[in-house]
Amino acid sequence: MPNAARRLASRASNHHLSRVSKRPIPPEIADWFAGRGWRVRRHQVEMLKASDAGKHAMLVADTGAGKTLAGFLPTLADFSPSRIGDGEQPEGLHTLYVSPLKALAHDVQRNLITPVEEMGLNIRIETRSGDTPSDRKKRQRSRPPNVLLTTPESLSLLLSYPESFTLFAGLKRVVVDEIHAFATQKRGDLLALSLSRLQAIAPEMQRAALSATVADPQAFTSWIAPWGDMDAVELVTGEAGAEPEVEILLPDEERVPWGGHAATWSIPQLYERILKSSTTLVFTNTRFLAEYIFQHLWDANEDKLPIGIHHGSLSKEARRKVEGAMARGELRALVCTSSLDLGVDWGDIDLVVQMGAPKGSSRLLQRIGRANHQLDQASRALLVPGNRFEFLEATAAMQAVEEGQRDGEDFRPGGLDVLAQHVMACACAAPFEEAALLAEVRSCWPYAGVDEEVWGRVLEFVATGGYALRAYDKFKRITREEGEGGAIVWRLTHPEQAYRHRMNAGIIVDSEMLEVRFRNGRSLGRVEERFAASLRPGDTFQFSGVNVEVEQLKDMELIVRASSKAAMIPSYGGLRLPLTTHLADRVRTLLIDRAGWARFPDDVREWLEVQDWRSRMPGPDNLLVESFPHSKRHYTVYYTFTGWNANQSLGMLITARMEALGLMPSGFVANDYSLAVWGLKPVEDPRPLLSPDILTDEFIDWLQDSHLLRRAFREVAVIAGLVERQHPGKRKSGRQVTFSTDLIYDVLRKYEPDHVLIEAAWADARARMTDIGRLGDLLDSAAERLDHVVLDRVSPLAVPVMVMIGRESVPQGEADDELLLEAETLAGAAMRVEDHDEIVWD
Repeated sequence: MPNAARRLASRASNHHLSRVSKRPIPPEIADWFAGRGWRVRRHQVEMLKASDAGKHAMLVADTGAGKTLAGFLPTLADFSPSRIGDGEQPEGLHTLYVSPLKALAHDVQRNLITPVEEMGLNIRIETRSGDTPSDRKKRQRSRPPNVLLTTPESLSLLLSYPESFTLFAGLKRVVVDEIHAFATQKRGDLLALSLSRLQAIAPEMQRAALSATVADPQAFTSWIAPWGDMDAVELVTGEAGAEPEVEILLPDEERVPWGGHAATWSIPQLYERILKSSTTLVFTNTRFLAEYIFQHLWDANEDKLPIGIHHGSLSKEARRKVEGAMARGELRALVCTSSLDLGVDWGDIDLVVQMGAPKGSSRLLQRIGRANHQLDQASRALLVPGNRFEFLEATAAMQAVEEGQRDGEDFRPGGLDVLAQHVMACACAAPFEEAALLAEVRSCWPYAGVDEEVWGRVLEFVATGGYALRAYDKFKRITREEGEGGAIVWRLTHPEQAYRHRMNAGIIVDSEMLEVRFRNGRSLGRVEERFAASLRPGDTFQFSGVNVEVEQLKDMELIVRASSKAAMIPSYGGLRLPLTTHLADRVRTLLIDRAGWARFPDDVREWLEVQDWRSRMPGPDNLLVESFPHSKRHYTVYYTFTGWNANQSLGMLITARMEALGLMPSGFVANDYSLAVWGLKPVEDPRPLLSPDILTDEFIDWLQDSHLLRRAFREVAVIAGLVERQHPGKRKSGRQVTFSTDLIYDVLRKYEPDHVLIEAAWADARARMTDIGRLGDLLDSAAERLDHVVLDRVSPLAVPVMVMIGRESVPQGEADDELLLEAETLAGAAMRVEDHDEIVWD
């Protein structure tokens, strides 16, 4: 751009900004925007205006809108020579940037240093995470950079040092990126507590939160506000960007599959799309699927295209290598999981692919936004459904994107285990007054409701381990004494406690893989602990082609024996993304929108028409339950639309109640949309199986008899610091940690069942591991709006969940022959349309 035009653009930009902000944007920044041919966005100006007014800010803007730069704009302005004038340049730590991902912090460093250097600003920027060398971490505490990019866990650890009071005393600003990714989770609890501590150290500190996809911006505004003071926070909404171009990929000649979710049928078409695009990002919902799809793409890669893979189980070196190759534009495609959902700015991506159903409109929008990553250019996305229900889900998600509707997790009270960890971090930094720290804690939204009784129990736990453990010196971490004016003060029992805390602090507790073996020692393989923890002695499942019965779960091993009984739980899988309530309701609406079926592929339309003719349709206002015989057993299918996790839990509870009622259950299988349960006797009336008291009777019995509560207790015990994973020079194995927590759990359950960590474990098991809230809503509605249809054979809508039965024990397809033959009869072979357009069945 010629210099004259650049100066003109700069003056025009300054004139525009001066009408919005108290002070015009510094010319160094305005010139940089103009030099790139960019205009300063309205929301970027409003973020500067909010900072100038001394307010906190919550920015909600589409991907590619320059959110990160908007968050940093007040920082850049504070370091601009035109604003500093004859004054001194700010020294010390000025701005903290908090990211949910270490990779995102490194990406922001790369993209922030360039504009800082080009603007000629004297700002030192560094990152701090678990990957940062220890000597640099030590130096950062005494000679911090001006801008520090970090994660919630690393920030909490920084606050545990005595130097934190001087380090953060001059802090002017905290920028929290992608706030939707962790504010509703335990990492968000930890960050909220850290922000409260920072605000106490630096009362004038401003908070800024950034997000692209939130359904309720007001809720996040309340979360970021100190003391919930909404008036202190400016809610800024971004300019609207170009509408995304979303397409659903369908088979060229074949029918949309009945079941499955890998969508491997699409590999030839997907490979052709990759060939026609410069760079493609292929998202999957699990790490297993990422590896599976990557291998299929590699097999189809006759042109030897550079294709990579990225997920959380890969080593740090492997992930960094792939991230660097993408940043340099060296890859044509990258298969990944949610590890790349957030904010990584690779502008040359021109196509995003979602393999399988997206599970939520906000998640889909986040992933779509990885393409182009520019507000004025449309992002291209391709949805690849694995089965017919996933086609409906993809359609519902596409409609939600077009209408701008968002979804997300609900906020809930903060975890007591996280609060205990924060109390210990504060004690490591310096002795604290009990009343003053309680005030700090209450100033953040997740813990605003903490009362004196709960606070006292948390302090007692940190001080002694609790009533049942107080005789053991190892659990005595802080001690109480009287301070000036009679104030209650807590301090560390020994300086060594600070070292032990810093070695073990953190929120993320890795899931273990458990060995499945016979009592004689023969190993069958490994399963994920999340699955094993839900089993009770006597449960049967299929594994490695064998029906096995659970004998016990002990020392991180699942002991089984061969069984002649049918497998009650025929499938297992990793952690699955939950189907959001909003998207589930949209799918139900599609099912009853008969006029809209005409735009579906012929096989999907026929599938729904035949279902409507033979049975009924599940809608937003009813719970459909179908019963029918098949293969000498009696099946009942519940169309819940509550997601796989909730359906898996419901299957456990219903089979337990069926046993009590003498209905002789044989097993169940679940997907996101429905639950199929079978047994030797028919279910005449499903209402007694779905009464709300199942969550207070069978649920409690099942939870206490399974290993689920023990697993939840282990997680909260690690987070709260009761059990340490790390010791100087060594790390405890998962088996050692489990052995320790199991012993403590047994002691507390017997002698102190109301222990604060038992309470925290129950909260985790109910809310996070079983989607108990969604089950409760389902059971409440079932009492009033249940439609039970008795059929003489399987219905078309039941086929997707029925074809899942037996997949692990036989080669794919053999177990489905009889069912698919019956389904084909239902869905086409016996259907003809007469002159009067009625569907007639032979």
